[in-house]
Amino acid sequence: MKFALVMIAMAIPAYLLGSINGAIITSKYLFRKDIRNYGSGNAGLTNFYRVFGKVGVLLVVAIDVLKTMGPVILGGWLFRRYLDMPANTGWPFGNFFEVSLFGQAIAGFFIMLGHCFPVFYGFKGGKGVMAAGAILFFLDWRLALISWGMFIIITATTRFVSLGAIIGGVMFPITLLILKIGGLPEFFAMSLCALLLIARHHQNIKRLIKGEESKFNFHRSK
Repeated sequence: MKFALVMIAMAIPAYLLGSINGAIITSKYLFRKDIRNYGSGNAGLTNFYRVFGKVGVLLVVAIDVLKTMGPVILGGWLFRRYLDMPANTGWPFGNFFEVSLFGQAIAGFFIMLGHCFPVFYGFKGGKGVMAAGAILFFLDWRLALISWGMFIIITATTRFVSLGAIIGGVMFPITLLILKIGGLPEFFAMSLCALLLIARHHQNIKRLIKGEESKFNFHRSK
């Protein structure tokens, strides 16, 4: 019962704050346009850059990073404060349940859920890449370094942002295992984040297979 109450107390604010979308807010108030009506229609940083260029990009990033801070911190604090769970019962890849880390990771999932399906914008949001990337820095800098590193390398070499995002997302739970961060519950939470990110790229995956995916132009022409 206590676990359920803590989950609810964490999930609701995480989802609501996750529903705040930097690309939509910036496009509406800076350009008086809705990014979802332009380009690919996706309310994410890549489409924002393709449509509006560099102006406003830092604001989009700032909003999407800042909205992750509160829920992740709250999730870790709630689980640590109100749940008395064993931390060192052990499993092959680390401690069984690091309660604070699990609270942060599962909060991250609900932030991504809000980002992808925002209640404030008719449940039509982004694909969760920027939100996921920001969350990783608050969980463990090593997770962020490896996942962002893979994203940058794949995107730079192939110019497919979607492929970089998918590979970076796959690295979430894999890195957790390799570095033995947390245990099975944390692995489950990060797997949920990875699966959500991959699911949001299902159309991109189809286009990649068909060879129809658009490549990212680093030097945007006006």
